[in-house]
Amino acid sequence: MTTITDIAKALGITPSTVSRALAGNPRVKEETRTAVQQMADKMGYRRNVVASNLRRGRSDIVGIVVPRINREFFSNVISGAESVLREAGYTVLICQTGEDYETEIRALKTLRNYQVAGVLMSHAISSPDGSHILPAIGSTPLVQFDRVFGDVPGAKVTGAGFEGAYEATKHLIANGYKRIGTLAGYLNSEVYSERLDGYRKALSDSGMTVDPDIIFPDTILRSTGHDATLRAIDAGCDALYSAGDFSALGALDALKERGICVPRDFGIVGTANEFFTALTTPTLSSLGQHPYEMGQEAARAFLSGSKDETVIPMELHIRQSSDKSWQK
Repeated sequence: MTTITDIAKALGITPSTVSRALAGNPRVKEETRTAVQQMADKMGYRRNVVASNLRRGRSDIVGIVVPRINREFFSNVISGAESVLREAGYTVLICQTGEDYETEIRALKTLRNYQVAGVLMSHAISSPDGSHILPAIGSTPLVQFDRVFGDVPGAKVTGAGFEGAYEATKHLIANGYKRIGTLAGYLNSEVYSERLDGYRKALSDSGMTVDPDIIFPDTILRSTGHDATLRAIDAGCDALYSAGDFSALGALDALKERGICVPRDFGIVGTANEFFTALTTPTLSSLGQHPYEMGQEAARAFLSGSKDETVIPMELHIRQSSDKSWQK
């Protein structure tokens, strides 16, 4: 590997001058900085980020750990966080866990080894609790977002899941649906258990029975949403609140297979307001989570050193799948 000393020898200057030039130090003449950069490029020099961070005792890199990069929600969170961090002089390093607990631990340890300035994370669904997080990152500042463990110290940025699910369920009730089930997500995660609580509360407040037989946990994927919806139909449901949009998409598949008219005979509301919700037939009502703003708030919490919890309101986007007036 090419070193600063190699560049210094090639140019006949000192290694300290090369170091200052590569750092953009104004004390080094512009022509010298240009010559150093050109020689560095020619010789294939690559800055050792870890060594540099250790020497300086600080880093300009922030790690972001997400379950899946290819979900619109998480990509928008990353975009929002990066917009704030870039302006503050930080670079983002993204790690994807694929919802795997062991991969999450390795990602956190890797970020710690890179001496990152902070970690923003949303935990994998397979993580049983948050006991692994602080041992993995040590004293690195932590901000959790969306999927959080309440007993892990540090700032948290969450969506108003209880309130959002309550509003979505009340909307289905107001549209005349009588037996409303839920595709409830993974209930070991607070983000999904809060949505289930909101659904239950809406039914109770409306004098409707909360029937455990039409609560379908672990139904976040399109395939599991499809299968659970077939069971919901057989159980006499005429509507579903889904804790995710992909499972709601699976619900539309199942209803089409059974020849059930949506929304006349069956209503659906999803969660996340993924891009495809406005493209389905019928279009899919969904709770928007404002992920870009969530990412911005997570970045600001890191920059300010906050230890507080910030709750981002959800917004119900009413489309054809839950609005009976559409077919009148």
